[in-house]
Amino acid sequence: MMLMARGCFLTFEGLDGSGKTTQIQRLAEWLTAQGREVVVTRQPGGTELGERIRELLLHSHTEKKTGGIDPHAELALMFADRAQSIAEIIRPAVAAGKVVLCDRYTDSSEAYQGGGRELGSGTVLALHRAVCGDLQPELTIMLLPPLAASLARARQRNQIAVATQGADEGRFESLADSFHARVYDAYKAIAARDPQRVALIEDDTGIDEIEKKITAIVKARLFA
Repeated sequence: MMLMARGCFLTFEGLDGSGKTTQIQRLAEWLTAQGREVVVTRQPGGTELGERIRELLLHSHTEKKTGGIDPHAELALMFADRAQSIAEIIRPAVAAGKVVLCDRYTDSSEAYQGGGRELGSGTVLALHRAVCGDLQPELTIMLLPPLAASLARARQRNQIAVATQGADEGRFESLADSFHARVYDAYKAIAARDPQRVALIEDDTGIDEIEKKITAIVKARLFA
């Protein structure tokens, strides 16, 4: 079997602390070993504009300076970042035959703003159609280990980052557990609604075991 030569767009989704970053790096290394050119990006972020938006959205100091971002403004900023990423990174890379691995995409907005902020899926999906031209990934790997374990890892990771690097991206992690429960439920609903696109992995096993599952999924979907 050979990995298809055309460009393709894959996304990784899940709560913070689910292991997305590690698995994206490992999949990028595996795809590169198969002879594919890989582009790794993230949302928010990945572009100059996106990184500035990321700081506004994720850093805890935003709350102290602004008194809080309105949920609709938060959602609009997410899509401003996404539109720039599509235009600057995703579409050009796919057109050039590359594999794009993106850490978060519209599913995150549907889960965090639609579910967590209770803005509803309809608002998010309407913006996706209008702003993103309804561009969908060919495959989404959704890592959804148990909520408590994932959230504990994310909060611990942010504490370490603050202590060692002075980097604080814990604005969402600081929100109430009830917010994250709504995010978790929204992710589950997305996976149930779109099983052809979304490969749901709910295990909380070791990194190597999860990597094997992801590789098997990618082989099944992208090899012909």
